[in-house]
Amino acid sequence: MRFDHETLGQRVRFGSGEAQQNLAAEVGRLGASRVLVLSGAEEREIADRVTAGLPVVGVHDEVVMHVPVDVADRACAAAAARDADLLISIGGGSTTGLAKAVALATGLPIVAVPTTYAGSEATHMWGLTEAAHKTTGVDLRVLPRTVVYDASLTLSLPVPMSVASGLNALAHCIDSLWAPRADPINAALAGEGIRAVSQGLRQIVDDPSNLEGREQLLHGAYLSAVSFASAGSGLHHKICHVLGGMFDLPHAQTHAVVLPHVLAFNAPNAPAAADRIATAMGSTSATAGLAVLRARIDAPVALRDLGMQESGIAAAAEAVTDIAPPDNPTPATTVAITTVLRAAWEGADPR
Repeated sequence: MRFDHETLGQRVRFGSGEAQQNLAAEVGRLGASRVLVLSGAEEREIADRVTAGLPVVGVHDEVVMHVPVDVADRACAAAAARDADLLISIGGGSTTGLAKAVALATGLPIVAVPTTYAGSEATHMWGLTEAAHKTTGVDLRVLPRTVVYDASLTLSLPVPMSVASGLNALAHCIDSLWAPRADPINAALAGEGIRAVSQGLRQIVDDPSNLEGREQLLHGAYLSAVSFASAGSGLHHKICHVLGGMFDLPHAQTHAVVLPHVLAFNAPNAPAAADRIATAMGSTSATAGLAVLRARIDAPVALRDLGMQESGIAAAAEAVTDIAPPDNPTPATTVAITTVLRAAWEGADPR
């Protein structure tokens, strides 16, 4: 056994109903006196509630999927105009992504308060979109100093969005098992993440108010992101980044649709990863386990339902082939990726 593994330094405060006190403790620990809150209009009530009593100098609520460059520029200007010394992001992956864009440009620290299961809060990866092209990178400046997890803040997240967001977390886990820097440590994290996310999704579909299920989802989302940050971006994420940037598709739903097709594509040539996925799902096979879970939770099935046009398949396949990891378990040729994308677009049986 031989590998190199890097663990990112980050504080995690996890407690249902404790976001306000944990945020106050972190603002004090970091010595911040001018806090800029980044939060979309949908999360404004939550943001006002959990930041009450903090030295907030403003709330910036222009949050857009895939973080367009011009949107990031305006957020940076808002931080500069208010002389902010700390960013608090409250929301899903788009909000965290916006905070990362500001941190990348300004060096300001971030405290992240997730309200979905996106996992972006636990990675040092950033993404910006311009002219239908999404650029991604890694930089330790964008890693939030602290993540404050409070499952009670996710209770208002509708079940369909919870399902898509949870499957996004599951995709982080699965992709990290064959990503460029996959190793036994992130594989162990991914395995527990798969178990926790699968369990949590079943619980909240049965009862959306099930706090334990939402805690399991947050726990799994964090593990998924840590494993993903270590392993790097595998084929699944390369595909989804291209689709998101090129067609402005909804992030979580795109991951949810593409995941079973990439798993079916790679699993035959990644038996150890497939066995770990199957075990974590309590199934005899990875593809069958995921299929049963998706049917149970009514997962989205087709890219065409998300607004992608069939005419975009060829261009997307070429773009994915150009950036696909060279050591992907199954060779990612243009013909193969075209087949995967067409199946995902149609919502065909992944097998």
